Order: sequence, then structure tokens, then C-alpha cells
Amino acid sequence: MPILRTPSTTAGADRPATAPPSTPPSGSGPGIALGPAPGLGRRSFLGLSLGAGAALALTACGGGTTSSAGAQGATLKWGWNLTTSWDPVTSSAGWDVHSLSLVYSGLTTLDQAGNAVPALATSWKYNAEGTVVTFTLRQGQKFGDGTPIDATAVKKSLERGRDYEKSLVASQLVGVERVTAVDARTVELRLTEPDFQIPLLLAGKTGMIVNPKVFESDAASLATEPAGSGPYTLVSYVQNSKAVLRRNPDYWDAGRVKIENFELYPLPEPSTVVAALTSGQYNVAQIPGSQVEAAKAAGLEVQVIPSMVVAVLDVHIGKEPYTNPDVALALKYAIDREELVRTASFGHGDATRQPFPKGYAGHDDALDELFPYDPEKARELLAKAGHADGLEITLSAQNAEGVPELIQAQLKKVGITATIETVPAARATQLVYVQRSKALYVDQFAGRESATQGFQVLFGKEGLMNPGRTTSPELEKALDEVRRTPLDAPDYPAVLQKATGIAVRTMPNVFLYTTPRILARNPKVSEIPAYTVVQRFEGVTVS
Repeated sequence: MPILRTPSTTAGADRPATAPPSTPPSGSGPGIALGPAPGLGRRSFLGLSLGAGAALALTACGGGTTSSAGAQGATLKWGWNLTTSWDPVTSSAGWDVHSLSLVYSGLTTLDQAGNAVPALATSWKYNAEGTVVTFTLRQGQKFGDGTPIDATAVKKSLERGRDYEKSLVASQLVGVERVTAVDARTVELRLTEPDFQIPLLLAGKTGMIVNPKVFESDAASLATEPAGSGPYTLVSYVQNSKAVLRRNPDYWDAGRVKIENFELYPLPEPSTVVAALTSGQYNVAQIPGSQVEAAKAAGLEVQVIPSMVVAVLDVHIGKEPYTNPDVALALKYAIDREELVRTASFGHGDATRQPFPKGYAGHDDALDELFPYDPEKARELLAKAGHADGLEITLSAQNAEGVPELIQAQLKKVGITATIETVPAARATQLVYVQRSKALYVDQFAGRESATQGFQVLFGKEGLMNPGRTTSPELEKALDEVRRTPLDAPDYPAVLQKATGIAVRTMPNVFLYTTPRILARNPKVSEIPAYTVVQRFEGVTVS
């Protein structure tokens, strides 16, 4: 598996996952192995150390329905999830990147090892200081309505992501001082400071190129009608129910898209997902660890794909009782992570104390020795904080069953009585990440294409998974060093791991366990590519 590989040479993470708690996928980055672009080395960033119910009928844009070889009439039905918005700039969940990648392309994409490789841009190059990066665009590309994808369109799309008042990716682009359309095929990004992470950053939602002709005339329409240039175009969409897509013959990598028709559905219920797969309601679906054996017994193929998703408790240190740092610290010792993996995940995943999985450049094995399960230590910290006689808290989650109930029982053992409050999935974004009204929330972080992007989401002053909106000057300094270090520099892993260590020790987030992406499929569907950050379907066939 590429995430665990340790290459001999080197290469130069908007909202959390907020998905149902049964093994959600991670959030970002497509892939095609074309090799690194100029200005980057070859080492993988993953493997360095290793509205409700509205029905919309949409006119399919982007030409006819010419099929690639073997694709005529083929349909893939994916039980996964629908987007919070079809506009990547206002999409509010890291989970959305999987669906958005079906209809949008970025300047770059990620290969299976996590390298930034060409997409709408054929190459890119930094200046010596790392303050200017110049992209050369692919010729002849166009949006679904036929509008050319030229440097001006790219400039306007990136500037919208940075400047639009409703943008949820703006914080990722604040370091882009100026975007210049040098000529029709050349785009220059001038940065406020050196930042060698830009090609990785632009491989996900942040870098998806949206048609300016649409957002300049009717930006609101993008919520339900995407305007991109991805492998598929949206034909029809029933909100919260189903999206029907058709292969885009003008996609820059259309030759590798073998399936003509694509249907996207919400995440199936765990109790019925195997039956739905065997009946043909879906032919590929995300399943929880509890259903793996049942799926195999039913004759389905099961793939367990390592992902960047990490289960985590979001802690709001601006709310009582977590204004006392000893209470927040006590949580880290009170949780038996190994039990969560065994019981809630049925052994799928690894207990962790940090935001990055094993094999990722930022993962430091030594950090997983921190915060061992130690109820006595947790009780001591609570007593120090003035809660020797116990503490009552509210634990918020989208579903009470499973992990929240296990955590509730574990906290009880150290004197914390937790009342579980369920947060409706439709309101989670507003309540947890906009209003920041929840003090302790059971969540999952969908890893990002760029390490510094992931840090910003989790620990930044405007980070959506940092409800207290506080950070550490020491961490900010360490992240600045990460940005200034080329990805092919020999010391890049050590620089990144230093930042991870500071974050784990100084920030209140309680990381729990990694969550692989478990896909079950009908045997008539060919093997699904094992992309770690975002799921891709190039090359997949349905017989």
C-alpha cells in the first residue's frame, strides 16, 4: 500500500469529515500517476517516513455521451454521501471532496502515493525563494458549458476562493498575495511568504476551478448545479437522496474514465447496507467494520483502504469546564483508545494520539507513547482542577450509539458523568463549527492534501475544528518552518514531525484512532483504486 512505502527519493488538509460515525472516508485529492512536475522532487508526502428534498432536473453540459472502450451503458451506484454544497468554496464538510472530485478538476491532483501531479496544469515551477509559483495550463480544456479554461478563469476562481465573503476555503489562501494571468496558459501565484505546500493545497477543494461565467452571474446556483470540468457532469439531483452523473468526454483524463453513468447516494444504514448491495440498490458502498464479515459471507468483495481519517474529540477551551487546562488534559488520559478500536471499529484502524496516520511524513511514533490510558492520572488532574468529587459534562455527537456510549462509560470510571446530546447531521455544521456552541464533540478529521492545511483546520486561529480559536505561538513558528521547507528537502519529515509534536502537546484535541475506508462491492465491479486521501474511480469497470 503506497501510504506505507518508504521511497528512496523525495517530493517537492474547510471543515472536518462530519460524517456518520461508521468509518467515514477522508477528504481530498484525486490522482493520476504522471510523475512530479518541475520544481518538485519525487518523494510522496504520505510516504516520506514510510434544503430538504428539493428535486432538481439539470441539463447535462459538456458535449455528448461518447463512451470510452467498454463503458457503453455501464452504471456504478455508489452508496457514499451527497455534498453539503456542489460549490467547493461554500462546501462545509471535508467529506464533500469525494463527491466534488467527480465534477471538478484542480490545477493539480494527487497520485496514490500522495504526490502532487498534473491535472489542469501540466507543470509548475517555484522561484528560488519559494515566494512565486508558476503553473502552465493544459491546452484546449473547457468547462461543461464550453467556456474555455484559461489563465483568466483560473485567476478569477482562485481569487473567489480567497476573497468571497462566504468562502470556507479563504483561510487556506490568505498566503496568496496576488494571482496573475501572465498569458492564456500561464498563471502566476505570488505568495506573502515562502510556501512549498501550494501544489498539494491546490489538489483538493481549495484548488477546484469553478467557471467564472457562472459565479459572476448566479453564484447561488452552484449549491445545486456544479460548474466544473471533472470526470462527470451532473444530470439530475434530488437533494439528500440521489445524484445522477454522466461521463464528461471533455475531461482532461477522459481516457481513463471507463464508466458511462454514475449514481451517488447517501451513506447506507449499517444494518441494511449488505442487503442493499446484494439486491443491486448499490454496487459499491461504504460499510462499517461491523459488517465486513457479513459482506464477505454474502459474496461481496471487501477492500479496506488506509485513509487519512482520524476520530477525535473537539474540545472548546473557551467553555466550562475546559477553561481549566487540567480538565482538558484529564480527557486524554481517561480514554481507552485501544478499547474503542476493538469494540467500536471491530479492529479496523489503529489507536493514535496524533492527527496523522503511520506512514505519513508528520507521524512521529514517539508521540503515540503520550497520554496512555491512565484513569488514576485522569482523576488526579480532575482533583487538581477542583473536581475531586466528580464532574458533570455534555458530550455532543451525531449518533449516541457506538463510540459516544463507550466514551461515556470510560469517563464514568474517572468520575465524569457525561450526558450524550445528539446533534442532527443537518445542523452539525452550524451548531458546532459556525456557532461553536458545543463544548465537547465526537468528530472525525478528514485529512487534507497539504500538511499545513490540516494543521490550520485543526489548530489554526480560524480553524473550524478548533472551537476555542486559540493557538500556540510555538506552533505557529513551527508551521512557518514547515512552509519554508521544500518537500524534497532531507529534513522535511523532521521539520513536520516537530510541528506535530508541539500541536499534540499544547492543543486540547483528543485524538482517538485512525479510520480506514471500507468499501464493499459487487464482484462485477473491478477493484477500486486505493487512494488514501480521496476516493477515485478512474480505470474502474462494471461488467
